[in-house]
Amino acid sequence: MKNNKMKVEFKPIGIMHSPHKRLDGMPIQPAGAVGVKGKIEIFELYREGLDDLSGFSHIILIYFFHKSKGFQLHVTPFMDNKERGLFATRAPKRPNPIGLSIVKLVKVEDNILYVENIDLLDKTPILDIKPYVPEFETEDEVRAGWLEEARKTVSKRRSDNRFKG
Repeated sequence: MKNNKMKVEFKPIGIMHSPHKRLDGMPIQPAGAVGVKGKIEIFELYREGLDDLSGFSHIILIYFFHKSKGFQLHVTPFMDNKERGLFATRAPKRPNPIGLSIVKLVKVEDNILYVENIDLLDKTPILDIKPYVPEFETEDEVRAGWLEEARKTVSKRRSDNRFKG
């Protein structure tokens, strides 16, 4: 089977309820959304999958950039004024518009996850949730490429209209 004919489908397991109603001006990463609260409504079909999640302080959200249309292989990311290769960025306009964020899990009540440090747009479809375990993710030597200097300012960066439409 050729890769370009492979069919892949995802179904949301829930939906994000966040204070970010517009793309302009919202945080571009959780580091810029410290203290911003939101709720994730998990659909009833998947509620049982939340068992045992409350013991984790942080979770990894995998979601669909539902407002993203199309993509380019070179973009000017929010963290720079220079064009970069798409896969060296976290730009939302991608061949498969999938995002991820590590957020603080405050509590789980029935099918609702109360979370903080939310950088997701309201009504973002949630595709998956995974527990964040630092020992699973830690690497001794990490390089941040072109972001090495820029990453120090991520908490102050906000989205603008460069990835609309």
